[in-house]
Amino acid sequence: MSRVGKKPVAIPAGVTARIEGQNVAVKGTKGELKFAAPDEVEVVLEGNLIKVTPRSESNRARAMWGMSRAMIQNLVAGVTKGYEKRLEISGVGFKAAVAGKNLQLSLGYSHDVTYPIPAGVTIATPRPTEVTVSGIDKRQVGEVAAQIRAFRRPEPYKGKGVKYAGEFIFRKEGKKK
Repeated sequence: MSRVGKKPVAIPAGVTARIEGQNVAVKGTKGELKFAAPDEVEVVLEGNLIKVTPRSESNRARAMWGMSRAMIQNLVAGVTKGYEKRLEISGVGFKAAVAGKNLQLSLGYSHDVTYPIPAGVTIATPRPTEVTVSGIDKRQVGEVAAQIRAFRRPEPYKGKGVKYAGEFIFRKEGKKK
């Protein structure tokens, strides 16, 4: 049984939720997000709570139960607080800067890497060695941060590259002479 799915999602003040069939739309101060729940679960709005229940006892229905509840919770949190991922850049000459609708990354390659900033996401560089990705959609914020990190993953010998803030990089010792 899903322990995540059993708990209803509370809708805070200032947030409105609509359920039309399997589609859930949540609107708040930061914007509006939508989610299409799978057919294995039933989504019901009762007062200021959204309850998700499985339609059958199959393994897939139980898996979709917890996932659907978590997705709806992410929608509510996104339209109220939003999400943010911070990246750190380390390495000699490695830096980042926002230029118009692009993120310019100097990561030790012969040319700078230009990353177009997608709609719905805000990228800021408070310092040249720090990148902040923020938005209301948790999946999109995480995906953009992962794409930026993939341009130069941190290597285990000197730790150079792009890493998440707080990420531990296992360091290798190197060869001894």
